[in-house]
Amino acid sequence: MKKNTPNVATHLLENPEQYLLKIGGILRKLSLDELPNLINIMRGEMVFVGPRPALYNQDDLMALRVAAGVDKLKPGITGWAQVNGRDEISIEEKVRLEGEYLRRRSLWFDFRIVVMTFVRVVKVDGVKH
Repeated sequence: MKKNTPNVATHLLENPEQYLLKIGGILRKLSLDELPNLINIMRGEMVFVGPRPALYNQDDLMALRVAAGVDKLKPGITGWAQVNGRDEISIEEKVRLEGEYLRRRSLWFDFRIVVMTFVRVVKVDGVKH
């Protein structure tokens, strides 16, 4: 992101592309910006599959997650909501999908999500910014 980018969730920006550096766009499209999260997994702060972490100022998202019980899950690098829309779906739809993940959680379902994530990343599918 460029200097002086507002410190808000991307979906709250009117034109997020104006704040994105070229290299940032490439890193984002290839999901390479997620690699540092491997450190969080090693620390036990994150898992591979779970709801994406919310930003500190995403009160709307956090409130919906609490209401759906999704806040009890550890955040993940990828999740059911990400493979079903990533940046293209509303926060309400994300929380609905995270709730579905909570109900369907299993090793097989996690494996399916990881495979779907790999396919989406290779196809650069669902990235808006």
